[in-house]
Amino acid sequence: MGNDASNKLDEKPEMQLYLDAFWIDQTEVTNAMYARCVDANQCDTPASASSYTRSNYFRNSEFRNYPVIYVSWDNALAYCLWAGRKLPTEAEWEKAARGTASHNYPWGDAFPKVTLLNYDQGVGDTTEVSKYPNGKSIYGAFDMAGNVWEWVSSLHQPYPYIPEDGREDLHSSESRVMRGGSWLVGSNEVRVTNRGKGSPTFTNFSVGFRCSLPIP
Repeated sequence: MGNDASNKLDEKPEMQLYLDAFWIDQTEVTNAMYARCVDANQCDTPASASSYTRSNYFRNSEFRNYPVIYVSWDNALAYCLWAGRKLPTEAEWEKAARGTASHNYPWGDAFPKVTLLNYDQGVGDTTEVSKYPNGKSIYGAFDMAGNVWEWVSSLHQPYPYIPEDGREDLHSSESRVMRGGSWLVGSNEVRVTNRGKGSPTFTNFSVGFRCSLPIP
């Protein structure tokens, strides 16, 4: 986990971790999935029903399999708990994105291109969550690079990653980590070790999430 070769200090030091087995969603949570939680009165409606270029996005059947956006960390957590899962830790997310190798991207070390992911404003907005099969991670997870940033459970704190040091406190109001980059950012931001952050109440047209589940 991490990257000593990065020019970003918050990715250092690189470290080796051992994680218990877990499942992670194959795709980012979609508009249709999240709408069921809203309809069950367990999640708040997204802060905006639009996307960057589409005025009618969240409840539009044309975009039902596109990632839900404008969802805060608080509501991402609420959805995952309602669905019987949880938000992945930062370590779980990175393992699901890069596997056991020290690759820069989910598909390996090849430089990003438009056949692998939605990034660098090439499309100009979100895309369907299963659009880029050639960009999947070794575990079959789509869009671990690009499309939308993904909330994880962890607080944004310096490495080394030590889960017992309080960074997995779900009640803190400090900034949380976002991973994976989005359709808006370039190749350096979609690396599997790159770390974004936002307050638990932050929402944006380029931020979504996926859930995970420990394997008993």
